[in-house]
Amino acid sequence: MEKAKNIAKNIQVVNIVVSTSLEHDIPLEKMAAVLSNTEYNPEQFPGLVIRIKEPKTSALIFSSGKVVCTGARSMKKVEESIQKIIESLEKINIKIKIKPVIKIQNIVASGSIGMDLNLNVLAMKLDNTEYEPEQFPGLVFKLMEAKATFLLFSNGKVVCTGTKSEEEVHAALDKLVKILKKVK
Repeated sequence: MEKAKNIAKNIQVVNIVVSTSLEHDIPLEKMAAVLSNTEYNPEQFPGLVIRIKEPKTSALIFSSGKVVCTGARSMKKVEESIQKIIESLEKINIKIKIKPVIKIQNIVASGSIGMDLNLNVLAMKLDNTEYEPEQFPGLVFKLMEAKATFLLFSNGKVVCTGTKSEEEVHAALDKLVKILKKVK
């Protein structure tokens, strides 16, 4: 177990994707006209993109008040981003009176597991893998019981996606390392 703890320290959350509802209709055209950090092209996509400098995040805002925010590396940064969106809406006289309920949709973490990997062997011995070395140097491994998908590289670098909490990230990594040690 000590080994798994060391591995967990080498993995960092790099992106948290969340959704929420501001429970208020949002006039997207007015928002796009007034705010410079927005992009809105309703013929192409029904949502408005707002880019926040600090914390560096982006969000899609829909006229229904639904919001999808991406780019934050912690829940504190997610909350700061949602607050900045609410403050932006105040500039166009939209007052959000609720505290939005934030739901994590996906966490992406990356780092190193500290061991070299033979991706050809893993592709043959593990189920639920995709590996096309001529197209891309990483192996995709879906760990069904952890509801996580890993991108594995031969130098031991990994990207984990599909989890919804940091605890799930670390539990999935522990399972991954146990599997990889058995296959070696």
